[in-house]
Amino acid sequence: MDSDSRNHPPPADDPTASGSGAVDGDDDEGPNPSSIEVNLANGIGEKLESIQVNDTDSREVEDDGERTVIEESHVNGRSSDAVGSTVEENGVGEGKRGGSGVRRVNSEVEVEAVGSPSSSGYAGERGSSSGGGLSADEIEEEEEEEEIGRGRGSGGFGNGVAAVDFREGWVPGKRDVNEDDASISWRKRKKHFFILSHSGKPIYSRYGDVHKLAGFSATLQAIISFVENGGDRVKLVRAGKHQVVFLVKGPIYLVCISCTEEPYESLRGQLELIYGQMILILTKSVNRCFEKNSKFDMTPLLGGTDAVFSSLIHSFSWNPATFLHAYTCLPLAYPTRQAAGAVLQDVADSGVLFAILMCKHKVVSLVGAQKASLHPDDMLLLSNFVMSSESFRTSESFSPICLPRYNPMAFLYAYVHYLDGETYLMLLTTSSDAFYHLKECRIRIESVLLKSNVLSEVHRSMFDGGMHVEDLPLDPSPRSGSLSPHLGQHSPETFRDAYAGIGGHSGLWHFIYRSIYLDQYISSEFSSPINTPQQQKRLYRAYQKIYASMHDRGSGTHKTQFRRDEHYVLLCWVTQDFELYAAFDPLADKALAIKTCNRVCQWVKDVENEIFLLGASPFSW
Repeated sequence: MDSDSRNHPPPADDPTASGSGAVDGDDDEGPNPSSIEVNLANGIGEKLESIQVNDTDSREVEDDGERTVIEESHVNGRSSDAVGSTVEENGVGEGKRGGSGVRRVNSEVEVEAVGSPSSSGYAGERGSSSGGGLSADEIEEEEEEEEIGRGRGSGGFGNGVAAVDFREGWVPGKRDVNEDDASISWRKRKKHFFILSHSGKPIYSRYGDVHKLAGFSATLQAIISFVENGGDRVKLVRAGKHQVVFLVKGPIYLVCISCTEEPYESLRGQLELIYGQMILILTKSVNRCFEKNSKFDMTPLLGGTDAVFSSLIHSFSWNPATFLHAYTCLPLAYPTRQAAGAVLQDVADSGVLFAILMCKHKVVSLVGAQKASLHPDDMLLLSNFVMSSESFRTSESFSPICLPRYNPMAFLYAYVHYLDGETYLMLLTTSSDAFYHLKECRIRIESVLLKSNVLSEVHRSMFDGGMHVEDLPLDPSPRSGSLSPHLGQHSPETFRDAYAGIGGHSGLWHFIYRSIYLDQYISSEFSSPINTPQQQKRLYRAYQKIYASMHDRGSGTHKTQFRRDEHYVLLCWVTQDFELYAAFDPLADKALAIKTCNRVCQWVKDVENEIFLLGASPFSW
């Protein structure tokens, strides 16, 4: 990576930009928009209650086709402007903000539906008594505990185990299996995921009994079919603060209904990952079953996998890999990682396609056969499959799996063995009768790892954690070196100024650094004041939104963005080599924040041998 590009700060007076969302296309093709508007608005309005939310005061200034959005929020009693603008072409975005409307994006229909105040929507005017005793606040609190608790148990999106392990007492699998679409508690859920077939048969639901939701699944299928019959595709329906996101994958339909205010791009990406998890279990050849029988029931094929999908969905609230499309490594001394890589390479040379050593969701070492590449999304889905399946922990396993980005039509075979409570080895091969060969490889690998103290170093790293913002070096000059004193320890050469005790220098609270070439990222440990699950989840969602804004396909990729609200300042910087997302105190000075980001980049460069897996071939998309 180019160190010069790291050291060059984004100019303080550069105009910054925020994503403008989807850019509307022309309306001169396809069916009559008015008919789609009326029918879809009525159909969705009966299912979703329109709830108007206004979290920030917003002013829009239109001038010759350019729209600038200025968001005002109050920070400690004073208002401050969020720096950001969205640029739209003339004639784009002229639809009504209120009421119902239809927008076309690349010949896909985007609908804004008006909810009826008297409709049986998620507010739950009627319904069964199942879960009816829970208030909306209790439902939200329960979901937050489930979503973040499971994430923190996996190390969060930091790199250690400093946070409390909320996984203790957690029982894998679906919650509230007796709920249905008539249950008040079911309607109050903030985020639903559904998988159904093109005939309307339910396959999976995040909440409730999938069989009791057959009528609701039929409604979703009817909406998709109605639009498709008109020669279009529905991708998004907005009703009040609810978003209904659709993803059609041949005979498989995936739907997300959410009022979490996550960007559309993020929700669609989550549906893509859920579909990928299903393909990992079944392969894409399951489509042939629907070709032979359009009413094929796929539910039995996914029997016993509720915990896998549940774990993946909960990772959407804590794991940056779900939107960064990158993986993270466990911080280790360079010689230690090299020792692990050397023995894995010996195994790969003996006919193993991929050899992966991981600790929880972090990579210790990874080796692939020549010309074989493993996409980070496949690694995410594979590790989720292993960690959420209890059977892998109890004995060595040999299981067929499919890597959607490698070959979605065929199975590979994975030998999985836990070396201890959190560290596990995965050996992937194309041969279905390679179990005993892979077992011998595992015995050899485990012996070498024990003799070279790799496993003990892995335990130490998990205990010590990774990069702490409080340890940002005072001296920005490059360091050479082997083991840095900054990882897992508090160096005396760090900033200790007025911000001591509440983050790092200049109010730095947290950062995520992504290496574009390596497809790897590093995230700093959480510290005060972001030390509760709710605060960490809020920051994760903020990163998610600014990432979607920076990579908005409609307006093009931005280079820098500086945003201030009542919670924090977010500074994002994208170059051809890396991406940096940093969170600061909401009163942080912009110039100092930029200077601090430069020092973070230099710090990452100084310790890259420890935090990244170097020498591995980049994973092409």
